Amino acid sequence: MSKAVNIIFPVFLYAFQGYCLQYFYGSFLEIKGKANWWNAGAVVVLYTVLRLILSWMGSSDLWDYKVAIGRMALALGTLAFLAVCFYKAFCLTTVFLVVAFQAVADISRYAVVILLGELGDGMIHIWSWCAEKGVFASERAFGVIVNAGLIGEWILEYLAIALLMYGSLKKIVRDFHEKEYDINRAELLFILTPAAVGLMICLLLRIIIITMENGIPKILYDRYPVLIVLIPAILLLSLLSILHGVKLFQDMVYSNRERSARIILEKQVMNLQEHIEEMERVYSGIRSMKHDMKNTLCVIQRLFDRDREEENQELQIYLADLNRAFEKLEISFRTGNTIVDILLNMKYHEAVRQVPDLKMDAERLFFPQNLKIRSYDIGVVLGNALDNAIEACQKLKKEDAQADTFIRLSSLQKGSLLILKVENSFDGRLVKKQKEDFPATKKADKNAHGIGLANIKSTAEKYQGTMDFRIEGRVFILSVMMKSERRNEDGFWSNQ
Repeated sequence: MSKAVNIIFPVFLYAFQGYCLQYFYGSFLEIKGKANWWNAGAVVVLYTVLRLILSWMGSSDLWDYKVAIGRMALALGTLAFLAVCFYKAFCLTTVFLVVAFQAVADISRYAVVILLGELGDGMIHIWSWCAEKGVFASERAFGVIVNAGLIGEWILEYLAIALLMYGSLKKIVRDFHEKEYDINRAELLFILTPAAVGLMICLLLRIIIITMENGIPKILYDRYPVLIVLIPAILLLSLLSILHGVKLFQDMVYSNRERSARIILEKQVMNLQEHIEEMERVYSGIRSMKHDMKNTLCVIQRLFDRDREEENQELQIYLADLNRAFEKLEISFRTGNTIVDILLNMKYHEAVRQVPDLKMDAERLFFPQNLKIRSYDIGVVLGNALDNAIEACQKLKKEDAQADTFIRLSSLQKGSLLILKVENSFDGRLVKKQKEDFPATKKADKNAHGIGLANIKSTAEKYQGTMDFRIEGRVFILSVMMKSERRNEDGFWSNQ
């Protein structure tokens, strides 16, 4: 009976660990091929078989340190082998996944076995005492009770191991939001250290837990009973350090991203302010010169003698062309906001160099004179939105030269709310990960994705607003809502 239990229970445990492994890997790594269920099943079966083979290897010398180190190396090798075979695992994150999974599995097993193992020993003492007092009617009854108790203890142990392991892995998956984040070596060392320490603690316990006294094996905590509590406490603290290390790492990633976005936003604001001041000066000069030159051209044309009109026909044509050239200096977009007009003209002329047939419609974009939102904040919102829209149109044009490319801008004011909407054509493919605010980027620098949209959202939140986006076929629609209010020095909002 006990031999059958010793075979069946480990099989179930390793099968469950295999299930946890495919869930853990699948949450971070992309599966090779399309048959997800087949890959998951193959991982479970192969892991179970390899772990059973590994558990039977050197079982007689289980506590020999060479055997312990060899088994640990083979276990890590097995995890790495499965990752490479079934997942696109050639990244630094895989190193963390392999070490963290093995650490969580070992810590869960050692902590539960030590705690509940002592409980089982206590139950055996109770049953022995009951047998001495004649509580059991026969030896057979005593044997049945003991076997039932041992099986119950094993079931409880394996169930506790499974729950602790699954709960820990699930927390890592839940807290590790940036699963596509390309970690560098320094970040890998930071996040890997707690898992590696936990793994080394388990390896140390495996080596020293049993000592020999006069040729008789003796468990370490039998000599030092305090270790029954101390060792599980150390193991559980090590497990907590792995879990909190992941959360701390994610907080660091978010903090660095917010800091980068803030720096970029500040530079955008500074550059925009400088550019606006210069462009306002230039456009002011152009408008003045245009006005004066048009009057001058008009006077020159009237001074010509009509009798000599044929002789001066060439000059007349030249003056007409010159007048049309001045007409082109007129600003194409008029929204009621000088900064926005300049920005739209600047972005439009930049865009048509790459996409000559791009249509930009801003007829429904208008800003009232009494708007309390700072002009450079509106410039930041529209500047980032236009950059994204122009980039999307460029990609669409490269994929389909006949595609219709357009950007439509509009605004709507309801009371103190200003709603901006930017629509643009794109290739229709948008990837948005779970628990992420922004679409996944197609740029080479994956760590910098969403900074433009993050700056838009950050600017909108300055005015108690928000940002949202949706797609309709091959049209990307960005909506930004802001209150026409300003924050006073005391921190309160006012629409005065």
